[in-house]
Amino acid sequence: MDTIRVLQSIDFEDSILDSFERKQETTQVLVVESNRLNEKEDRFEDDWTIERKREIVNHFKSTITCGGAVIVAEQGNKVLAFAVIEAETFGERSTYRELSYVHTSLPYRGMGIGHRLFVKAKDIAKQLGVEKLYIGAHPSVETQRFYKRMGCIIAKEMNREIYEREMRDIQLEITL
Repeated sequence: MDTIRVLQSIDFEDSILDSFERKQETTQVLVVESNRLNEKEDRFEDDWTIERKREIVNHFKSTITCGGAVIVAEQGNKVLAFAVIEAETFGERSTYRELSYVHTSLPYRGMGIGHRLFVKAKDIAKQLGVEKLYIGAHPSVETQRFYKRMGCIIAKEMNREIYEREMRDIQLEITL
């Protein structure tokens, strides 16, 4: 049985993500053309190194310190999935926070963990006082299907900084 919890402090090991499998082979992506999503062939693979995982753990710590939230789904002390809600608000009326990460480890995908984690992230974001989450989402068809099932739509307000980090990502939002 897995549990979902918010990390309350920065008192966790740097190795918390060492066994996490962030591997994704992409063959089809969605691209925004004429304000519509169109499917295109594009082949690439994402796979995090230990160094990248440690960078993300450091990001966890700075996010918590600055007032954001890190939510983990875990079994024992093994992280199965995680989500990160950034501390800063933005948008014309400061109604958004970025949901910068939502990832499920490869062996645990398709079990509903990501769905439960996303619902928990929405609840936490409401508690943090924002109206919407903003997601610069991986363009793979599978990832986009997940976000569509969760109720996300193309972002009404574009955050240029988030877009420029990864211009292939689809900019999404969800109202809480």
